[in-house]
Amino acid sequence: MAEDRHINFKLMRQYILDHQDGSAPPPAVGGLYSIQPLASGTEKSKKYWRSLDELADTPEFRELVAREFPQAAEEWNDPFERRTFLKLMSASLALAGLSGCAFQPPEKIVPYVTQPEEEVPGKALFFATASSLGGIATPLLARSNEGRPTKVEGNPDHPNSRNSDPQDRGSSATDIFAQASILNLYDPDRSQTPLYRDEARTWSTFVGEIRTALDEQRPKQGSGIRFLTETVTSPSLAAQFKAILTEFPQAKWHQYEPANNDNARAGAVMAFGQPVNTIYDFSKADRILSLDADFLSAHPGTLKYARDFAARRRVSEGQKEINRLYAIETTPTTTGAKADHRWSVKPSALENYARAFVDNIRGQGNSSSGGQSVTFETRLEVSTGVNPSKTLYWPDLQTIARDLQQHRGASIIVAGKEASPTVHALAHAMNDALGNVGKTVFYSDPIEANPVDQRQSLQELINDIDGGRVELLVIVGGNPAYNTPADLKLNQERMFKTKLRVHLSQYRDETSELCHWQLPETHYLEAWSDTRTYDGTVTIVQPLIEPLYQNKSAHELLAVFTAKYDQKPYDIIREYWQGEGQKALGTRQKAESGTPTGRGSEQRPRSASAASITPSPSASPAASATSASTAAVVAPLPSADFESWWRKCVHDGFIPGTALPTKRVAVNAGQLAQNNASNTQTPTPNTLFELIFRTDPTIYDGRFANNGWLQELPKPLTKMTWDNAALVSPNTAKQLGLEKTNGKKGREAWVDTVKISYRGRTISDKVPAYIMPGQPDGVITLHLGYGRKRAGRVGNEHGFNAYEIRTADAPWSGTGAQVEKGPGEYVLALTQQHFNMEDPNFSKEPRDIFRQQTLEQYLHGEHKEHESEEPAKDDTLYDPSLYDYQNQGNGLNYAWGMAIDLNNCIGCNGCTIACQSENNIPVVGKDQVVRSREMHWIRLDTYFEGDDASNPEGTHFMPVPCMHCENAPCEPVCPVHATVHSAEGLNDMVYNRCVGTKYCSNNCPYKVRRFNFFLYQDWETPTYQLMRNPDVSVRSRGVMEKCTYCVQRIQSAKITSEIEGRKVRDGEIVTACQAVCPTEAIVFGDINDPNSKVSKLKAEQRNYSLLAELNTKPRTTYLSALRNPNPEIK
Repeated sequence: MAEDRHINFKLMRQYILDHQDGSAPPPAVGGLYSIQPLASGTEKSKKYWRSLDELADTPEFRELVAREFPQAAEEWNDPFERRTFLKLMSASLALAGLSGCAFQPPEKIVPYVTQPEEEVPGKALFFATASSLGGIATPLLARSNEGRPTKVEGNPDHPNSRNSDPQDRGSSATDIFAQASILNLYDPDRSQTPLYRDEARTWSTFVGEIRTALDEQRPKQGSGIRFLTETVTSPSLAAQFKAILTEFPQAKWHQYEPANNDNARAGAVMAFGQPVNTIYDFSKADRILSLDADFLSAHPGTLKYARDFAARRRVSEGQKEINRLYAIETTPTTTGAKADHRWSVKPSALENYARAFVDNIRGQGNSSSGGQSVTFETRLEVSTGVNPSKTLYWPDLQTIARDLQQHRGASIIVAGKEASPTVHALAHAMNDALGNVGKTVFYSDPIEANPVDQRQSLQELINDIDGGRVELLVIVGGNPAYNTPADLKLNQERMFKTKLRVHLSQYRDETSELCHWQLPETHYLEAWSDTRTYDGTVTIVQPLIEPLYQNKSAHELLAVFTAKYDQKPYDIIREYWQGEGQKALGTRQKAESGTPTGRGSEQRPRSASAASITPSPSASPAASATSASTAAVVAPLPSADFESWWRKCVHDGFIPGTALPTKRVAVNAGQLAQNNASNTQTPTPNTLFELIFRTDPTIYDGRFANNGWLQELPKPLTKMTWDNAALVSPNTAKQLGLEKTNGKKGREAWVDTVKISYRGRTISDKVPAYIMPGQPDGVITLHLGYGRKRAGRVGNEHGFNAYEIRTADAPWSGTGAQVEKGPGEYVLALTQQHFNMEDPNFSKEPRDIFRQQTLEQYLHGEHKEHESEEPAKDDTLYDPSLYDYQNQGNGLNYAWGMAIDLNNCIGCNGCTIACQSENNIPVVGKDQVVRSREMHWIRLDTYFEGDDASNPEGTHFMPVPCMHCENAPCEPVCPVHATVHSAEGLNDMVYNRCVGTKYCSNNCPYKVRRFNFFLYQDWETPTYQLMRNPDVSVRSRGVMEKCTYCVQRIQSAKITSEIEGRKVRDGEIVTACQAVCPTEAIVFGDINDPNSKVSKLKAEQRNYSLLAELNTKPRTTYLSALRNPNPEIK
């Protein structure tokens, strides 16, 4: 009993007495579709819930959360197996201190013959580079350990990573795709050698065949040559295309990728008569209206936008006001989750809502006397199909418009790339009417090297193939055989009409299978290139490693079509910018001498020929943009010392002064008035459904399907892994007769299936249906990227292929779909209820986990104070008098701690992936995820607010790493002292001691410990051995693991500071999760330093400890979220 003196038996005894009859609280009545607020006088209704089952509080849910390891743990419940385990326990204790109790992989030591001068064993080097997605660059710093890239962070010195504050250190944020790109580099499924009809060939053989084909095309001026690429923003790659199309003037260059910006481009042409690139400054926006725009997670410039948005949500002594976000969206997004007011509407209704806003903002809506506007209400009635007062209140929309007008010049209306061109044009008109242009909204020339309507470009290519006019088809990147529209599919029948087909790709995918030549493409960490960020800044792509296989870059492939067919990528990039510098210098000298240099605004054709990408006095917008950007290079470019300038650009990772200059454009009022006068969208009949297509939050358009990190990353809102599903609302589920959301087999989520048909095409009759809170009724959301057949060993045969019913004229949404309940059930790997901190069987009151208040409540003190006091003894199982850490800091030693601001977390999942990359966390697979065995050290809990599953009052995100408790419940229960407390407050794991009892995990109230049930790590694949962080131990089977506060980074900083004879500076240690966060929601540091940023955050009134009533004294604390609702909207 002496060992148990810290347990509060008073509370335990009362709990046993209350439940001695074995009774349980009565379950909720009415089932999934009858979730209603509980009547007065009954048990208090929960305000926050993680799943529909938790909201319904079913008996199955109570049984689910009552068991720590409920799935496939029968061997531990069997009495015989338990006795066997106890017999072995004594032997395990005896061997606990020996490293032999854990599997140790074989190791080989290979010394340097001649060690590079800059290489210091154990000390990482960092190099500036960039990744690209959709043609938009993400500036990066890549870490190299002994010549191996092992981790990427954002480049804080890049202009896109900094704000106007001269004291700003810059942001090291990245998105999940950049973080996970390291795994793609070392993927053993990558294509490794040139293949001709599935047989290995040499690169020289390929070059010889292409040169022969070009000789045949020269007499015809290349009329049979077609290039197909994704979006290209690389200036040097565009210059290569220009050279090729100059030599072969009848050849054509086409572009297509499934997640293109065609709608935004068409909307700009509708509004201004020319395509433009729109740039927003959210740091100056007090009011924001999002029209189906997920600008925090899935928008060009999202990292900068998220950081600026979050900066305007912080409350400090000098900033008592925060911004306000209104979101009108057609399917739930992370941006909508952060909105102060959110409405879900059908895609067919969005245009009419935008028209109604334009009417009201321009003074055509309700008059000041309060009279009803026929135009305003009629538009809403047409858009919804019923009286608007029964759906989205038109007075609320009038209130929004009035709020925007009151913040003229300090507001933003942003339309999502999936919105129709009309919505984009109307958003431009509203920004113009509100005086936002030049203040919070800016325009520049397009950043694309060849801005085209990609759907039209693909249509032209299909027509040429069908007409027999294509003899040589060169596909540079992409996977058009898989992701092109169903009515413009580059299928086998079409592909076989061409004489010679070449595909450059990282994998032998669905398109490669249909080509004669498949060429292995380099990873961005293996080859030189350049690209542009969302504002046009040219960013250098610098390799850190030689190609692992016989890979070639797009630059090397295009060089084969020129006279310099063996030129290396580095020489191509360097020579291009040296030449551009000389031309820009000449342009400046002419300007200084008074010689005119003209610029025009001729629109770009749908596909490129030589004439269309040659700058001239009447150049296209893209050509003008290129001229403008290269002219901006003149200022920092010394005419006599190009080499020094070039080395600095490579070192910094970007070419300064290349951001495209802003331009003034005029709204075409006549065209918009004509368009706004007609209501083209009508409601969908109740017997049919509307479809929404979206890129997947984790594997994008399918290109990351073979990335296990991303496949196993829970999607922010659904918590789904390894699959996609048809998202339906609770009411739509009831209409279709769908009932299953979670089966009775532990954690397995058995869901019903649906059959979806659209325009005569059917995906499958076994598409899993996921009931999504906040989804509009009558709308089905399908995520792209799944159903791959040749993705690789990881990505094959997961989910369904939504491209099969996606058409060219309805790329993002369509009406008239037929949906019916399908046969059978489907198992989804959902993590929403994994590691639940709630236990409805123990407590009658819901635990106070997620906290938020309105800005008004916070400023007037109507909120909970942070728990600095000790809880009463009756409120905790631990006796507070035995643990006194109130005066722990004496200022002499370090005391590490973390603060997480829930007001700034946007649920991007970057922290989870960054932690996985930094700490060698393995992938376990769908089957193990179903069994609640995923290994992520930091999980992202999603909470829905309110009692209505169809229309939650809010959605909130909460990152949960290890709390590093002072009174850590995991420490005293470990029989072998494998989890111990360090002098600096870290809850450390000693892997060599761990014998896998899992007692620590059972005793952890936060459920943040992860157990290696199997040997999840791959010890055999050589490339994976190169990928791992050498500063972090790789765990074996039977070992418990968890967040370490990135102790390897702590130790590195301490060693550096000791060598320099000083203390660790504040901000010198940046954990992986902190570094990647775009909104700076995670702050780490020394809480013994009263001037540290983390200490100041912990001193704020919003700071609170998670489950403080347990007296665990966590070092990780939270700052409650703030909302800024409009008091006029009820």
